[in-house]
Amino acid sequence: MSYDITSSGNERIKALVRLRERVERDRTGIFLVEGPRLYGRALASGLTPVITYVSEGGVETVGEVLSVEPSVLDKASYRKRSEGIIGVFHHLETGLNRIELPADPLLLVIEDIEKPGNLGAMLRTAAAAGADAVVTVGGTVDPFNPNVVRSSTGALFTLPLAVSSWEEMIPWLEDHGIGVVAASPDGDVSLWDADLLGPLALVIGAEDAGLSEQASAIARELVVIPQTDRGVDSLNASVAAAVVLFEAVRQRRGRQGWVRGVGKTTPN
Repeated sequence: MSYDITSSGNERIKALVRLRERVERDRTGIFLVEGPRLYGRALASGLTPVITYVSEGGVETVGEVLSVEPSVLDKASYRKRSEGIIGVFHHLETGLNRIELPADPLLLVIEDIEKPGNLGAMLRTAAAAGADAVVTVGGTVDPFNPNVVRSSTGALFTLPLAVSSWEEMIPWLEDHGIGVVAASPDGDVSLWDADLLGPLALVIGAEDAGLSEQASAIARELVVIPQTDRGVDSLNASVAAAVVLFEAVRQRRGRQGWVRGVGKTTPN
């Protein structure tokens, strides 16, 4: 097989490598999607790639495609293993105005999360739970970081995600009549006793710093996830988000309202 690109010194390959860095993604407004599964999910969600690089056949592609010698494409991959395809996509819209709210919205608000894997896992969990959107506030990691893309397993493409600040977010919540409940190890209400019905934004803070004073101040309740005293003072942020989200879903649907088998219940 002959390839369009055979050298890691090729300018297009160098451009892919630069996109590992946030400053380059912000400058260009594009990000990378690696591997056939995520690339396929991006297409299925209606996204159109700017260009696609492949090192092997058998993967459905859209638009301009360049073939790359396998070892060269692997060098362009942030994991050093491209799985045969890297797609370049435009950034998704991340304004609050992209969120279409139903009558009884459930939002996950993430404050100051610095680990890309945590943000990706939260997006995946929020999608699985049926949340209507995710909003990040504060110094949260870039949502187009390769590790966010990968760990979201495609939820980044289908679940509305907004990047905001409390200065913008607070009046937006008030305008839409959305109450705020925040999870905190210092909460004074057990999660199992909290009222998670109605239009609601669930706030999860960073593992090390916890919630900001601003987040705590706007919450109608600070809830704590009950835990044993076996030397654990808090949960991983993405785990905490999962527990709180699914408790909200349980309350909203009722014990008899949950329909099993809607989606996969095991990791993939």
